[in-house]
Amino acid sequence: MKILIVDDEAIQRELLRGFLENSGHEVMEAEDGEQAIAIFRDEPFDLVLLDQKMPGISGEETLEQLKSINPMVRCIMITAFGTVGTAVNVMKMGADDFLEKPVDLERLDGKIAEIEQEIGIERDIDDVRTELEANEVAGLPIDIVAESRAMRHVIALVRRVSPTPWAVLINGETGTGKELIARLIHLLSGRKDGPFVEINCATIPENLFESELFGHEKGAFTGATKRRIGLFEAARGGSIFLDEIGELPIQLQPKLLRALQEKRITRVGTNDEIEIDVRVIAATNRNLKTMVEQDSFREDLYYRLNVFEITLPPLRNRKEDIPKLVEFFKEKYAIRQITFSKEAMNILIKYPYPGNVRELEHIVQRTITLTRSSLIRASDLPPEVRTGERLIASGKGALKERLKAVEREMILSALERADWVQTRAAEELGISERVLRYKIEKHGLKRLKR
Repeated sequence: MKILIVDDEAIQRELLRGFLENSGHEVMEAEDGEQAIAIFRDEPFDLVLLDQKMPGISGEETLEQLKSINPMVRCIMITAFGTVGTAVNVMKMGADDFLEKPVDLERLDGKIAEIEQEIGIERDIDDVRTELEANEVAGLPIDIVAESRAMRHVIALVRRVSPTPWAVLINGETGTGKELIARLIHLLSGRKDGPFVEINCATIPENLFESELFGHEKGAFTGATKRRIGLFEAARGGSIFLDEIGELPIQLQPKLLRALQEKRITRVGTNDEIEIDVRVIAATNRNLKTMVEQDSFREDLYYRLNVFEITLPPLRNRKEDIPKLVEFFKEKYAIRQITFSKEAMNILIKYPYPGNVRELEHIVQRTITLTRSSLIRASDLPPEVRTGERLIASGKGALKERLKAVEREMILSALERADWVQTRAAEELGISERVLRYKIEKHGLKRLKR
């Protein structure tokens, strides 16, 4: 990364510069806020290491002016006064984190690595947006709704795997958007001008499986009055999406495996082989690895499909995305100008969504349809949403999932009460700050932008 060090102590700048350059970063220095602002106007930087107390304008004032020039710049504040108040102030002003003097270089390296990874993910997301806009692809909320860390990671994975020829297995609960991600992979690949053919493996009758996938010749069976092109053949040059692959009966799996292995199919009623050129994307809401262990899914087919795996988070674990998803669905269904009140939006954010994004879409659609006013109030929301039912109260889901949901809710509530000061939240929860940081990462929690 390109890093600007701003500190009035020459020894401190020299120490940090040597360490950062040895780590491969490009570094420039400024001895006070005024010089930093002047340099910043002429040079782009990914990260600023900023001393809080300096002669002239303070670190906080310098950060404010740097953010006015480039709101996206990342900043780590360096301070000799590592109090809770300091942490709150610098984070509110837009700093990503702060370090106490003398600077722990190992900790600094870790924080820079985290920021570097986040910048890489942001660039991947920008690339996705740019490519979709260039190809005038509309109606894909996933390219804009990635405020949560969990979804930003998903989009970054999509960006990396799309140009490859590899098979992709998409895991996720019902309603999380697996088909949308499959289409996004197709649109970002070299096959975007080819067909995208979807097969719901749960709905194909067993006796018509081969005919549907591989086609048939005239007279191959009763009712075959003419030749039919199968879905694999129809997808040549493009992508084939095997949705609900976990529902495919075990006795049919060898036939699919053979087509994927040999990249050839045979129409029912002939021995002639046809070469197929397709990108395979599969999706499931079931645990295929467990099914393999239970002998209900073939291990060789599992590894053939799972060359690259993407797991979509449930909506309850990506609440930062809910406001933008609401806006998207509002624009999609509203026939007039509609606004959701702050209270209504807060209720939508807290609801656990057992049906995930699909359920949120239905809630927004239903509410807009039934409400006469242009302002959606809390009382306009469906009763089950207004009551704020939680996963634990509904009695739905496995014990492990319900306990995980409760833990996430407790941690998020404590963080919000503590204004996201982790020291205070950890004290309230009775755990160490290190454990809290781990659980924040585990649950993909992120402070909502107000």
